[in-house]
Amino acid sequence: MQGLTPLKEAQNIVLEATQTLGLEKVGLLDAIGRVLGEDIIASRDNPPWDNSAMDGFAVRWEDIKQEHAITKPVELTVIEDVQAGKVATKAVGPGQAIRIMTGAPVPQGATTVVKVEETEPVGDTVRIFKEVERGGNIRLQGEDVKKGDCIIAKGTPIRSAEAGMLAILAKSFVLVYQRPRVAVLSTGDELADLDERFDEDKIINSNSYGIAAAVQEAGGIPILLGIAKDQPAAVKEKIAHGLNADVLVLSGGVSLGESDFTKAVFKDLGAEMNFWKLAIRPGQPLVFGKIQGKLAFGLPGNSVSSMVTFEQLVRPAVLKMGGHRSYGRPVVKAVFQEKFSKGTDRRHFLRGILTREDGVLKVRTTGGQGSGILTSMVKANCLIDVPEEVERLTPGDTVTVQVLSGQF
Repeated sequence: MQGLTPLKEAQNIVLEATQTLGLEKVGLLDAIGRVLGEDIIASRDNPPWDNSAMDGFAVRWEDIKQEHAITKPVELTVIEDVQAGKVATKAVGPGQAIRIMTGAPVPQGATTVVKVEETEPVGDTVRIFKEVERGGNIRLQGEDVKKGDCIIAKGTPIRSAEAGMLAILAKSFVLVYQRPRVAVLSTGDELADLDERFDEDKIINSNSYGIAAAVQEAGGIPILLGIAKDQPAAVKEKIAHGLNADVLVLSGGVSLGESDFTKAVFKDLGAEMNFWKLAIRPGQPLVFGKIQGKLAFGLPGNSVSSMVTFEQLVRPAVLKMGGHRSYGRPVVKAVFQEKFSKGTDRRHFLRGILTREDGVLKVRTTGGQGSGILTSMVKANCLIDVPEEVERLTPGDTVTVQVLSGQF
């Protein structure tokens, strides 16, 4: 409790303390971004019947088969037109063809579809200029989905592709994991909220909104508790309101100053304290435990520190609660473009700009790395992860990068 807790150990503690929430049924479009809570079993084949992959003519392959390259077109009699959504009333016999649109069921007797671009209609006949392999341009019944197969497994995040497949399978409602409710509280006499009149000596409460946005991005539901004054009773009262949520995230009041009451209030509320102080920068002062069975995080008050520690500890917990099975950001290797040095007591997370140049991933810092420089996060599309044991980096060194956003 007194020393610095390595980040990996802290992450394991948090995830072990985190329980996945229950399930709820929601409409298909409301399920986007959620995690599927049931196996999706196909109730029928897709396609449900053999259908044409092209606009063209359904024919018997034997009628267009040629021993050598076609020197003159094959001429067939057109006996019917079939639009998409319609079914042919006739079967294709020798020397016959049916004009067919994309998606229409393949008529009986036909074994091949010839693209319209390779034909020439002439009155009641059609000339075929190119041989097509048997079964060409036909989508077979069940080639995409077979009845009884598990098409989307429980635990899968629902993207647009999964939404399209759920629609094909006529699933208008699906079971998904519930979204965790995250109560967000900032502390400090120096803070003023956005809708308050404030003096020049006040600081805008940006942390609550930055953290709330991060909660939404992770799939949670933020509940803004506002600002608690630097008084134990005020902090305790606000925290009590937040315990109706699944998670409490408080920023500020976790250092060693005279007005830093968070740790004491957590203990007074009966919190099971797991760790205090992380071996990282920014974000060393941090409290984590459980209050009345609810996860409770006390993040640093500096804006960058609160965002970085949210990324490393709170976001994985929110994702796990929501049913996700992968909790980390994408990680890549990149070539560092600058000089950097540090001590070996803490792991550093530098705000970085990741780019791709001539197929090579390169990364540089956003500039000033102070824990109060919020523009360092605004400019960043990644965090450069510098392990404890690394004392210095030079241009050309390979570094590990956590990708936050953007194309590169």
